[in-house]
Amino acid sequence: MNQLRAAAIRHDGSRDVDALLAEVVDAQRQRGRRVHGLLMAPAEQRGDCLAEMVLVDIDKRDGYLVSQALGRDSQACRADPQGFARASAVLREALEKAPELIVCNRFGRLESEGAGFSAELLEIMSRDIPFLTVVSQYHVEDWQRFTGGATLLPPQREAIDDWLERTLAWTSTPG
Repeated sequence: MNQLRAAAIRHDGSRDVDALLAEVVDAQRQRGRRVHGLLMAPAEQRGDCLAEMVLVDIDKRDGYLVSQALGRDSQACRADPQGFARASAVLREALEKAPELIVCNRFGRLESEGAGFSAELLEIMSRDIPFLTVVSQYHVEDWQRFTGGATLLPPQREAIDDWLERTLAWTSTPG
């Protein structure tokens, strides 16, 4: 039985994991690899948690607003389920493009509850397509439960590149 070809970069606060993931995607695409999925757009630095969250289609560069403006004093989750539903089309389309790698910006609370991108992530893994995401230290146990123990990587470029080289070596020839 093959090992699940999915991994999550642990977001432990030691570095900007969104920039790291974008850097990894760019390097893989420069090598000619077919990489599809979603990245987090760089956020406006405001010093608070109220900046808009926008996901960007790696291939088409279309943006998807996935946060709600709930006001400065709101304690509710800002994730916008409708925004995630719109962005999920990118992951479903990626499945049909014979990718060598699918990337998703996060495995988070929504996915751990069976919402967000959970259906698309399960489909990606069931098709044995290499998959890379980021998981907050608060959701590591949820990630492990969701995937049955997929790889957890430190937020270090060398470790990610090593995993990609081993994992993508198993990928069949381009179609």
